[in-house]
Amino acid sequence: MTDALKRLSEEGVAIWLDDLSRKRITSGNLAELIDQQHVVGVTTNPTIFQKAISHGDGYEQQVSDLAARRVTVEEAIRMITTADVRDAADILRPVFDATDGQDGRVSIEVDPRLAHNTDATVAEAKQLAWLVDRPNALIKIPATEAGLPAIGRTISHGISVNVTLIFSLQRYRAVMDAYLTGLEKAKERGLDLSKIHSVASFFVSRVDTEVDKRLDALGTDEAKALRGKAAIANARLAYQAYEEVFSSDRWNVLENAGANKQRPLWASTGVKDPAYPDTMYVTDLVAPNTVNTMPEATLEATEDHGEITGDTVTGTYEQARADLDAVEKLGIAYDDVVKVLEDEGVEKFEASWEDLLKSTEAELKRLAPSEG
Repeated sequence: MTDALKRLSEEGVAIWLDDLSRKRITSGNLAELIDQQHVVGVTTNPTIFQKAISHGDGYEQQVSDLAARRVTVEEAIRMITTADVRDAADILRPVFDATDGQDGRVSIEVDPRLAHNTDATVAEAKQLAWLVDRPNALIKIPATEAGLPAIGRTISHGISVNVTLIFSLQRYRAVMDAYLTGLEKAKERGLDLSKIHSVASFFVSRVDTEVDKRLDALGTDEAKALRGKAAIANARLAYQAYEEVFSSDRWNVLENAGANKQRPLWASTGVKDPAYPDTMYVTDLVAPNTVNTMPEATLEATEDHGEITGDTVTGTYEQARADLDAVEKLGIAYDDVVKVLEDEGVEKFEASWEDLLKSTEAELKRLAPSEG
């Protein structure tokens, strides 16, 4: 078997796992993935925690203790999720030290119900950074309009950030601008820029899901020929934008002051359409200084039969632009697609959070000590 994951790492792609649960931590599975499958980071989101806590084991003792203290359900969730992130961060600490802080990272998201409230998002980001209290934590902030100033302000406090739910090229440029603004303010404050890191999570598969649905509705041969092309094209053009911004004069000033580039992170890389190769969003997005966060099934598929042939992004921009233009010419408006995806993304995380609240509340009640 070819070691595709090793090859992927050698091409400059950091492999992160898009999943976390207490069982994964305590069983030694996470440590094994780091040791054997080149995993150098972990991402979480409200949906991942909702599944872990609702269906996973290993939480009962902590929930029982929280129930005895009669904490609120919100506090219980924060205690549970930050405990998992802290433990995962400790397991990944050697990677963090070996890569000078670039990898060995674990991400935790602000409450998705705050996605449209800048001040509350910044306050929550500070609170999460304090609660987790690990240098290798990344606080996830969604790239909503209210999230953009929150990203800059959080970075300006020296807190490392994973910007999530990026779908559009225009919004991605705004995210990079927010990062640079945050670094400039951090520099004014005299903070050590070399300690501040960030990734920008650009979502991939969901773009194909939405565009393909609209192409299928058209049903023409021309439309069918464009299925499965929009997401890769969109991500490749995002990398082009990354190359532009991080070679600018504005960036050079910050880099000379010790700042780190904000790496593009390919998120939502599990293939949802069985018609496509199950490693498509990995093998077609190989580029230096990127991160690919994969569900375990995608990680295993890549290890088993992924064909890593070197950089598959640089130099593809003209074709990528042509593919997106062709979709637009069929009457599928790019701006509408990305707006729908952002709105849906926030709604899905909010729904997962609400489910998490309900299931945790039920567990707190079940395990609450009897009166007396």
